[in-house]
Amino acid sequence: MKSDTIAAIATALSDSGISIVRVSGEDAIKKINDIFVNKKGEHILDSVRSHTIHYGFIVSNGETVDEVMVSVMKAPNSFTREDVVEINCHGGVFVSKAVLSTVLSTGIRLAEPGEFTKRAFLNGRIDLSKAEAVMDLISAESKAGLTNSLRHLNGDLYNKIVDLRKAVLYEIAFIESALDDPEHISLEGYPEKLKSKVEDIKKETDALKDTFDRGKIIKEGIKTVILGKPNVGKSSLLNILTGYDRAIVTDVAGTTRDTIEERVSLGDVFLNLTDTAGIRESSDIVENIGVSRALKYADEADLILFIVDSSDEADEEDLKIYKHIEDKKKIVLLNKTDLSTSEERDRIRGMFSGNDDIIEISCTDRTGFDELKDKINNDFLSGRLRSDNELVITNLRQAEKLSEASESLKHVLDAISDGMPEDFYSIDLMNAYAAYGNIIGEEIDDDLANEIFSKFCMGK
Repeated sequence: MKSDTIAAIATALSDSGISIVRVSGEDAIKKINDIFVNKKGEHILDSVRSHTIHYGFIVSNGETVDEVMVSVMKAPNSFTREDVVEINCHGGVFVSKAVLSTVLSTGIRLAEPGEFTKRAFLNGRIDLSKAEAVMDLISAESKAGLTNSLRHLNGDLYNKIVDLRKAVLYEIAFIESALDDPEHISLEGYPEKLKSKVEDIKKETDALKDTFDRGKIIKEGIKTVILGKPNVGKSSLLNILTGYDRAIVTDVAGTTRDTIEERVSLGDVFLNLTDTAGIRESSDIVENIGVSRALKYADEADLILFIVDSSDEADEEDLKIYKHIEDKKKIVLLNKTDLSTSEERDRIRGMFSGNDDIIEISCTDRTGFDELKDKINNDFLSGRLRSDNELVITNLRQAEKLSEASESLKHVLDAISDGMPEDFYSIDLMNAYAAYGNIIGEEIDDDLANEIFSKFCMGK
């Protein structure tokens, strides 16, 4: 690992009240001491206590660059387990860059993306699952995503994987000891005992792995498409869900001809929402392209919000759309309930009855949206994340390693069923042990570490 001193702006590079320039490495305090003075003009950082903050100025060639507050955290009691200095300067692109430029002028190197967190991992401050949780925490866009990232950051996944590794390692050690000393350690009846233990370990592994589908929804959002005929309220629905007039709304049918995409927070999850062109037969070439795109997006969606105008008779065009999405996860929205009677809505319900959810809404009166929000959250989180605070896997790499561990454990069970010698068990148990280790960084090479941390943002 590189041991030189690094620096980067750790906050968003934009106009703001405060910006933070983070510095880490064995020369961090010494180098920043050269460019920092207190209000008396003294260079004091090399003599201050750890975890203290100091008011003063960043200076360059005798000129003040900015008025700052500087935090000093000495190794090993810092995020990276190196000496860390954080310069709290005024926000703003120009002043932040000016302070960073002054820092780099001392010979400190600009940090690579994710290099601070990478050093925390390599120095044993955090395991790999916690390091990945840092990035998930930063990018969380829903309450569920935030809650789950905090659980990973607090070590819930790490502790779970450590327990699984210990259980596997115990069996590996027992087998190896028995093979080395058969006179004192008997393997008689052991395969059946091992079978029961491996089945339990595999069950826990599969249960954790199977949360990934829900975890992907939490992390990446629900790919949601608004579908329906022209002028049924699709764009109005988009505007209500986004909270502003994102799409043009008129009484003219076919206003939306292309797709409009937005990300919308909806309780514990968020939607990758796409408004589409109204679906109808048309001689207009551009409108037909929009219709084709709408159907393509619908085919790829996790959820379809199919809107029907409840103030008008549902017709063959509605049924044709419904037929196209028959096998998709969908919610039928009966819009314009402010203009329709309960009898009219019941007739339309009858046309789309079955296993589909039907919710009555009014984009004019803004009714029915709490029910829609609750329905989506309950369907995609199954209510379980909120009821029992379940640990959920949101990282594809981690899910793949759990699958590898599960497959190795299956090979152990197959070997037991086939009556194979005990030394065959150890091979697959070791593979499972290694797969678990890869999740928390115990079994990881430099290339993989570089790839993982390169995806982090600058300054983190």
